[in-house]
Amino acid sequence: MKHQQPITGRKPPGGLLRLLLRIPIWLYRIGLGWLLGERFLLLTHTGRKSGLSRGAVLEVVAHDREKDIYYVARGFGETTDWFLNIQKTPHVRIRTGHRSFDALAMVLPAKYGEQILRDYARRHPGAWRALSRVMGYRTKVGAEDFHTISQSPPIVAFNRA
Repeated sequence: MKHQQPITGRKPPGGLLRLLLRIPIWLYRIGLGWLLGERFLLLTHTGRKSGLSRGAVLEVVAHDREKDIYYVARGFGETTDWFLNIQKTPHVRIRTGHRSFDALAMVLPAKYGEQILRDYARRHPGAWRALSRVMGYRTKVGAEDFHTISQSPPIVAFNRA
């Protein structure tokens, strides 16, 4: 199978698109985050430079209900602010559905991320196409090289603290 190559120069959105993508944060802030269910979570983390509290709404790619671990994929490359911030300060706060709790963030080795991404693509093929584009890949369900893709966008596990 031909390896998928990342789209070069992928950056987080700016302008109006950035504003629209931040709407879910406001839903959580006004107490309506539960409308997003458990497919999304509000990550509250500490800015690595400012030390201030920051927020990001992330799509949950998997949830281990037995161990209560949420998994998300980092998009937009290695300079994504929330990803850099959790590497400096892995103690975070998670809000999802009607729940809110402290958690510890951990970047998973790529071999674990591959299976998580495969399962996510099987359960949500349309969302997988969108997520893979956000991560910088042009893919079609069934044609992805999950091994290659999982090497680039680390999967982050949020373990209840």
